[in-house]
Amino acid sequence: MRVIISPAKKMQVNADTFICTEMPVFMDKTTILKNWICSLTYEEQKKLWACNDKIAKQNTGRFMHMELYTNLTPAILSYDGIQYTYMAPAVFEDGELQYIQKHFRILSGFYGVLKPMDGVVPYRLEMQAKACVGGYKNLYDFWGDALYKEVMDDSRTVVNLASREYSKCIEKYLKSGDRYVSCIFGELEGDKVIQKGVYAKMARGEMVRFMASIHAETPEEIRSFDWSGYHFDERHSTDTEYVFLR
Repeated sequence: MRVIISPAKKMQVNADTFICTEMPVFMDKTTILKNWICSLTYEEQKKLWACNDKIAKQNTGRFMHMELYTNLTPAILSYDGIQYTYMAPAVFEDGELQYIQKHFRILSGFYGVLKPMDGVVPYRLEMQAKACVGGYKNLYDFWGDALYKEVMDDSRTVVNLASREYSKCIEKYLKSGDRYVSCIFGELEGDKVIQKGVYAKMARGEMVRFMASIHAETPEEIRSFDWSGYHFDERHSTDTEYVFLR
């Protein structure tokens, strides 16, 4: 079983807590993206990142001085968003780190697919960015089915904890016989399940911690998740969508 999660926009450098054990698998394509971004003007970069001047200047500097093979941070520690705060990977024990290294994959517009302990540098490049690289119309076309092939293991089972922006990189290429289960964290409003962004991100992070703590090997095992007041709701769930309500 594999589990997919999204990256975060905000990143940090932390080379002290854990040591990187591998390099990302698609470094050749990452290098192409890096060189393409560096070839853009400042205004083109800012438009690509859809951000303010402060963030644009920070990331222009990052790409100008970027060394893809030095001063690396394990991917699981490099992202600094809400999901990763609630995941709290810095306090994982050895067995839990080994578990997420085997089962979890972070999807990235810049790196493609990352194992938790792959070494990365800070960057900014969302999957939905309008990046016309090498004749491709966007990053979804640039990556094609490579992310699906890298994520899928012999079990042909994927648990989706990623946002729609990233999960569709995998969903587009699913084949007959693949099992794909998305987790929805929401609240009932009438008879509709409503996801609220911040709370859903918190729950996704806690689900990672939960799965690591029980070493889940099948989607069925995650139905017992009950952190932060969430519980599995069988009435609103299906074989391909697990709904957790609070």
